[in-house]
Amino acid sequence: MGRVLPFVTAALLSVVVLFTPESGVPSSPPGTDKVVHAVLFTLLAFTGLYAKIPRILLALVVYAGVSEVLQQVITPLHRSGDVVDALVDVLGIGLGWAIAAAVRSRRRGPRTTR
Repeated sequence: MGRVLPFVTAALLSVVVLFTPESGVPSSPPGTDKVVHAVLFTLLAFTGLYAKIPRILLALVVYAGVSEVLQQVITPLHRSGDVVDALVDVLGIGLGWAIAAAVRSRRRGPRTTR
């Protein structure tokens, strides 16, 4: 359970961030939403890999697309789906994977060559 809790926390945070009605989203400088998307999906990917969830990266790519579609079709949210947001989400997934790979290689220690 200890490895899964950070992912569950990140997943719950993502639901709040991605599905808060537009009226509850604070105003911010242009581009801030892209940074939020990238950081959120980086966190999801990193914690999902840490939890060793099978096929997590594929699941997150699907979640990125589905979340944008849902933002568009759930009319009470008054939000719009954005293809660029989904692409930034995928970029965040890649960044989370890269960070997890770097952490894994550091834990193994330096490689010795002969």
